[in-house]
Amino acid sequence: MATPAKSVSPNTWEFLRDPMIVPTGFREYDARWKFPEEINLVGITALGLGLGTQMRRRGIPPIIVVANDYRDYSLSIKNALMLGLMQAGITVKDIGPAVSPMAYFAQFHLDVPAVAMVTASHNPNGWTGVKMGFERPLTHGPDEMSELRDIVLNGEGIATPGGAYEFVDGVREAYIDDLVGDFKMTRKLKVVCATGNGTAAAFGPAVFERIGVEVVPSHTDLDYTFPHYNPNPEALEMLHDMADSVRASGADFALGFDGDGDRCGVVDDEGEEIFADKVGVIMARDLSKIYPNATFVADVKSTGLFASDPELIKNGATADYWKTGHSHMKRRVKELGALAGFEKSGHYFLAEPIGRGYDCGLRVAVEICKLMDRNPDMKMSDLRKALPQTWATPTMSPYCSDTEKYHVLERLVAKIVTLETSGGLIAGRKIKQVVTVNGARIILDNGAWGLVRASSNTPNLVVVCESPESESEMHAIFADIDAIIRTEPLVGEYDQKI
Repeated sequence: MATPAKSVSPNTWEFLRDPMIVPTGFREYDARWKFPEEINLVGITALGLGLGTQMRRRGIPPIIVVANDYRDYSLSIKNALMLGLMQAGITVKDIGPAVSPMAYFAQFHLDVPAVAMVTASHNPNGWTGVKMGFERPLTHGPDEMSELRDIVLNGEGIATPGGAYEFVDGVREAYIDDLVGDFKMTRKLKVVCATGNGTAAAFGPAVFERIGVEVVPSHTDLDYTFPHYNPNPEALEMLHDMADSVRASGADFALGFDGDGDRCGVVDDEGEEIFADKVGVIMARDLSKIYPNATFVADVKSTGLFASDPELIKNGATADYWKTGHSHMKRRVKELGALAGFEKSGHYFLAEPIGRGYDCGLRVAVEICKLMDRNPDMKMSDLRKALPQTWATPTMSPYCSDTEKYHVLERLVAKIVTLETSGGLIAGRKIKQVVTVNGARIILDNGAWGLVRASSNTPNLVVVCESPESESEMHAIFADIDAIIRTEPLVGEYDQKI
């Protein structure tokens, strides 16, 4: 295998012949590039050959499920990837267009060890990438990604005879059957299904109708130009639109899905946008009654309520705060034998006996409907108001280049740890603890906290703050953390701010 060029030159003879891959596309737990500015199709084929070579090195049986999200260029990317996999002697089982969790499901359904899902996830058009894994329900973490990067960028892919291709039909129907089972609602429920014209549009309305929910469609026509907004239920633009749909229709709540359907966002009957970590606490309260003494994993961006909520404490629940990222979270849930994992970005990891441990926005949607069925006298807003009140920011992402962000973060964490050891204050409060498992989560003496970490997917840092006291304290925490961040001139503007 040729060693890929580390930069991309479109509209050249070489662009149509030689692999070109910008190295920063190999991220902590998946691969993601702007296409074709950062990778060409020959580079995608080199990635497939590298992935197949990695399977063989690790002794993984040479069979893989492959799928693609609903974007106009994803099929070309998938075809180039499959060519490389077959070059490596791998049998490819192509299940066609899919949400990412349908590809993870297919590993179980078809009893196949490996998966490669071509998707840009929630990134806007112009991005592409691959989510992959060898040990179901897990996906590649930093070790596997580093190994894959070295195989591909060093030209270590080995062509092997015996590759084959098979298109497998019917997986979409089996996936929907698996989500629904024989469950039917016993209470009337009217739900806004928001898909932002993304891949989940081919699944969401069908799933809700099967369980007896009245569907209010919101941008549920497949359209890979994303004419309204990029499907991302963590973005305020999509959440505001979901809230408008709830108010206009009188729906019980809205559920929104991202571009590849592995995340779910919630807006309640009052049009209040509930961040996914708070939805996680609502679900954990309900599940901990059914499964006492359960362990729940939450990512470091999530609310402190997983540890402090009186209801969860009463039900014997244990909270574990872990690294942000779908691969980190899946692995931690499996490692601890946790019942579920919750991530502020809207990834939920429901393990046995509820789910199989991978992140599936539609599985969460079904489980939320079941939760509402178990609480027939409650509205979603009642469940929200029953939680201890906290004031939290959305996820805010100041620009920091992929080549610099980890160096910048290292310096910021050192400054924050120094502030703690010198008795410095944040928002006028004493720092109780700095958790450095993933960036720096600064926990104050009243349970308030603020986080700064590096985004694994985009050239950004990530900032989140929460106060159990007041909105003004939340703003003060952000102001003090932002002041520390501003000591680094390589950090740019935020995508959104409070």
